[in-house]
Amino acid sequence: MLFHRAFYLCCHKNNPIMKKIFFVFIVALLTGTTALAQKDDKLVTIGLRAGVNLQKIYGKELNGDKVNSDFKTGFHAGVTADLLVTPAFFLQPALLYSTKGAEKTEDNIKKTQRISYIELPINLLFKPELGGGKLLLGAGPYAAYGISGQFKSKTGNAAIEVDTKFKNTITPSDFLNTNNVNVVKPFDFGANALVGYEFNNGLNFQINGQLGLAKINPQIESVSTDINKTNTKNAGVSFSVGYKF
Repeated sequence: MLFHRAFYLCCHKNNPIMKKIFFVFIVALLTGTTALAQKDDKLVTIGLRAGVNLQKIYGKELNGDKVNSDFKTGFHAGVTADLLVTPAFFLQPALLYSTKGAEKTEDNIKKTQRISYIELPINLLFKPELGGGKLLLGAGPYAAYGISGQFKSKTGNAAIEVDTKFKNTITPSDFLNTNNVNVVKPFDFGANALVGYEFNNGLNFQINGQLGLAKINPQIESVSTDINKTNTKNAGVSFSVGYKF
């Protein structure tokens, strides 16, 4: 009725003021409709993400002592997708190549474990407007599968490097031969939490904390539960830069 009344006053009363008001109304309506259409087109936003990992392994050793490892530097890279839930909430799955592991030095022997994973984190993101962009707050689970790795032991100028093997269980003889240092379970999962900032041009930065919940050391077959009390897991923090298209 309001639209019809304005149209009538404009066209049938030859009112110049009403003509201007009607013109502004039509422009605002078309602009708003276009903006909504553009917003609806962004139900899915694809992006790239890469950065540095600082990873370690935590848990319990075979003798029950706490794992004492140092952070190892690695990296991650991959693609992300922001799926619109509400204007401020997004579901963000990502597919990443990520290197994890740990370093430890004892008895003048430096031991380095590197494990490369294909990782799928799925975070729920809260993206409120802040300044010239959006604040990023998120959390969610991740799942990962090991595809390669190396274990390196170095004393002075002498070094030994062996490829990591992925097994869920090993025999007692395997354990004695490898001392369980270059064998890990292939599957890993855990939890993420992140904070960051996204500019309106698509450039974004974030800090991501990760806590592994899956035991990555293999089970030893046909031995007492005391020996199988070893419990090692991944943990770390990462720093990322990304771009949303």
